[in-house]
Parts: sequence; structure tokens; C-alpha cells
Amino acid sequence: MTADLDDRLVRARAAAAAAGLDALLITPGAGLRYLTGYDAKPLERLTCLVLPVEETATLLVPALERPAALASGAGSLALDVHAWQETDDAVALAAGLLPGARRVGLDDHMWAEKALRFRAAMPAAEQVAAGPVLSSLRSRKSADEVGLLREAAAAIDRVHGRMGEWLRAGRTEAEVGRDIAAAILAEGHVSADFVIVASGPNGASPHHETSDRVIADGDPVVVDIGGTTAAGYCSDSTRTYAVGRPSDEFRTAYDALLAAQEAAVAHVRPGVTAESVDAAARDVLVAAGLGEYFIHRTGHGIGLETHEDPYIVAGNTTPLEPGMAFSVEPGFYLAGRYGARIEDIVVTTDDGVEALNRRPRALMIMDT
Repeated sequence: MTADLDDRLVRARAAAAAAGLDALLITPGAGLRYLTGYDAKPLERLTCLVLPVEETATLLVPALERPAALASGAGSLALDVHAWQETDDAVALAAGLLPGARRVGLDDHMWAEKALRFRAAMPAAEQVAAGPVLSSLRSRKSADEVGLLREAAAAIDRVHGRMGEWLRAGRTEAEVGRDIAAAILAEGHVSADFVIVASGPNGASPHHETSDRVIADGDPVVVDIGGTTAAGYCSDSTRTYAVGRPSDEFRTAYDALLAAQEAAVAHVRPGVTAESVDAAARDVLVAAGLGEYFIHRTGHGIGLETHEDPYIVAGNTTPLEPGMAFSVEPGFYLAGRYGARIEDIVVTTDDGVEALNRRPRALMIMDT
């Protein structure tokens, strides 16, 4: 792992230099974990990787956080772990490591108060978002990262495989959701990041979570769940179930949705654009008369964050490259009636696509 992190620091320096930056300032979040292996807590005390394009990198940490930093991947990297004391001005210390810097990239998720303090401490340096630099690295997963995403997908698949234990008429969405959240942890995640159990008309709200609504016989139920593993990589998978027999109208619409999802996955390969994957799904739903009810993008990248580049949406002309991992999740949502979504995480391979989620995609009928 240390070799991978060393390589990431080298590539981050090169990408920053190519973007015309003198340095990156990376605070706690997925970017810091990606570059150093340190899953630092976001605190009022500053933790910041100061990564010049040429000089030695420094990880500034509060003194009380130094043991945790050294115990992480950062402890074995070729960088200086510098512990600052309570009476130090940590922002001034970081700025002092970059004398003469003219253009610096700040972590996209840096707290505003810290970004404003850096602006005051480095008035001569133009400060821009570091996101595009890190995204160019993080969006192309290594074989090891794909393996970790594969493990996360298998874990969430096991949860979907247990849905028959919980999903039935007479139970509330919240009751089912609590069972699912416990299973996400039991099946190999360290956190259950989201649990959507959207029954009947609630399925028409893509980001509905759970409620006290009692699931009824004949309800379609959208179950969208995901978590984070100990390695930091995320899962995200949606299946739509029916409790008892759904309407023929819903079955017909669901068949079109399944065809749309399969068409989009089959379209994925190196060189095609992100927006063309969106179009592959959308065109099928438009032809089926459901286009106006598909109200969101077809997918999002995934890795150390559930949502990251590349985004599979109209207007994104980014060509897909091997190692890019993202969701393919078309849906339809008819207000006051029902909704449906099918979601898999896929990875662009050297010559096509690998779907990491392996659960059946056909409408699953649950006993009442």
C-alpha cells in the first residue's frame, strides 16, 4: 500500500504542475485519504497536507492527532509529519511552507473558515479548487481499488439477497430500514451510509429515505442502499421489489426500465463519452413513453466517496477510460403513484465493462 501512496503523491505533484499550480493544500476528506492513507477527522484544528510540486511534502497535524497520523499510511511516506501546538497559528505555518507560491490548489471540501484564513495568509497567491487535479487521478481506479470496490459490491449484494427476511406487507418502511442498516454492518461495512425503502407512492421520490408508511400488498418498493468498508471504499446498489402482485402497468414500465439499464451498461467501453451512456438509457425510456419521468442523471462515479467523478449525465463529454467506476441507475418516478430504479456499479475495462453488482435485475416478487 505504501508504494501505491508514494506513486499517488508523485502523480499528484505532476498533475498539479501540469495545471499550473505551485502546490496543493489538502484537508481531511477523501482527497487526504487517497494521497496519504490518513482518514483524518475534520476538526476545528487544522490538519493539512502541504504538497509543493517540487519541495518536501508536509502533513501538518494537531499535536494530539500525531499518533493517529503516524499509525496511518502517512507514517511510512516520504513526507514530514509536523505536529503543531495549541498556541501555534497552523494556517500561518502551512503558508510559511510555500514562500513565493503564486497559484495554489485548495481542497474542494476545505471548510470555508479555513479557506478564508488561507486567503488572508497568502494574499499574493491565487487560490483555486484542487478538485480537477485530484479528480484526474481518483477517477481512474487501480486494479487494487477495483478489487476493493468489488468487495464492497459483493457485501451490499449479500444484503439485497436477504431482503426476503424483512420486506413484506404490514411492516413499516422504517422497520425494514433498521433491519437493512444492521445487515449492511453485519455483511462487511463499517458504516451504513444510506438506506432508502420507498414503498408505493413514496417510490416516486428518488431520495426518499424511510417513513412510518405501512407497506401494502401490491406495492412496488425501491430499495437503494450503500455503505463504506474499512478500506474506505463505498457500495451503492438499488433494486426494486414488489410485495405481492403489482399492476400490469407497472410491470410493463419496469420491463422498459430493465431494458434501459441493460442498454446503458452494454454501451460502456473505453472511448465513449459519459453523456452517451446517459443517452443509451434515456433513449429507451423515451421510446417507452417514460422519458419525462426519468428526472436524474444516469450515474455517478464511486470510490472513496459515494458520489465523485465521472458523472454520467448529458453535457459531460469526458471519454471513459479503463478503471473508471460509476453507477448506472436509470429510473422512473410517477408522482403520487410509484417509482422504480435499477442500479449497478460498473467499471470500464480495457475492452468493455464489468458490472460489480451481481444480483438479479428482474422485478423480484416478495411474499405478502
